[in-house]
Amino acid sequence: MHSFTSSPLAQHSRALIAGLQTPQGAFPASPDFSAYTGYCWFRDGSFIADGVSSVGEAESAERFFDWCAGVLRDRAEQIRWIVAESQAGRPPSGSRMLPARFTFDGADGADEWWDFQLDGYGTWLWALVEHCERHAADPARWADAVESTVDYLTSSWQRPCYDWWEEHSEHVHVSTLACVGAGLDAVLSAGLLSGEREQQARRAVDGIRSLVADRGVRSGHLVKWLDSTAVDGSLAAALAPLGFVSARSPIGSTTIGVLERHLTVGGGTHRYLGDTFYGGGQWPLLSCFLGLAHLAAGDRARAEQLYGWAASTATPGLELPEQVGEHLIAPNMRQEWVDRWGSVATPLLWSHAMLLRLGAELDAAPTTLSSSTLQEGLLR
Repeated sequence: MHSFTSSPLAQHSRALIAGLQTPQGAFPASPDFSAYTGYCWFRDGSFIADGVSSVGEAESAERFFDWCAGVLRDRAEQIRWIVAESQAGRPPSGSRMLPARFTFDGADGADEWWDFQLDGYGTWLWALVEHCERHAADPARWADAVESTVDYLTSSWQRPCYDWWEEHSEHVHVSTLACVGAGLDAVLSAGLLSGEREQQARRAVDGIRSLVADRGVRSGHLVKWLDSTAVDGSLAAALAPLGFVSARSPIGSTTIGVLERHLTVGGGTHRYLGDTFYGGGQWPLLSCFLGLAHLAAGDRARAEQLYGWAASTATPGLELPEQVGEHLIAPNMRQEWVDRWGSVATPLLWSHAMLLRLGAELDAAPTTLSSSTLQEGLLR
């Protein structure tokens, strides 16, 4: 049987990520791209850690979790202040919340950025629990950082903030809610919380699920932000691998369909209609997320097609880009970004990690699904 995780591209992806992980445990977003150089995002890094964990690189993933925990421990006092101010009805401005990205040594960046993003903190909780369950690891060494993160998220999850793409800080984004909800749900399911903190986390998860159901769904599918009608490629992650909404549910199925019709051409998935970043190309990592969603919904054939498209974007040197420009939404905007930041980020470690994650799921998935599995998914 063909193994997706033993292909030359997959082996290169593993070696690339391992070779670029810093001594501190951080994952660079991209080693040479001007706007990303020297930084690690909690969101990207958590998905990268999950990707390498899924192919057996447990030590690499744990070094990243150690890095996250160190960043959070260094900011324990700041987190306590944010929580206290938020509970007192004085939520701090976005500039005083935790950043989305940090330098490799865990410091705040000196460059201006669209920094107030909550999704990465939920994603790190989710990825940590996934890893511990996958490798029977003991989460105790990260317990204090987990608790600080839970306090931060339960006090702030309802706030508008920037989305995955560093845009639209005025909105509450459904993908962000899914990351936060999945992270809190994961640590609850793993029994990592107790007392009032556990109750606060349960209330937050219930609140997120209720909010998404009431204002994050239109015409039967998830939407880009609350009360919107648009969709976003990041919504596939809510279905898989996060599993915050079942891919087999009516909402999951309808969301997959809309993402295919509105954002996917061939096997390449755009971020959203109206995207102008580098002309609004197709992102390999989003095709992998959509592939994971299809696989979770039972459509292995489409998952393999999406994997194949993502793999086809590799350069002759087997490096995967952030996006490709064969099908641009706004081609007249591409040069403006090239002039500003240089060529498209290549390699992007997140792209390589998502190819590994989808490949691992394809290797592990049965070629057919039993009726009992289907029924279980429908009842979730």
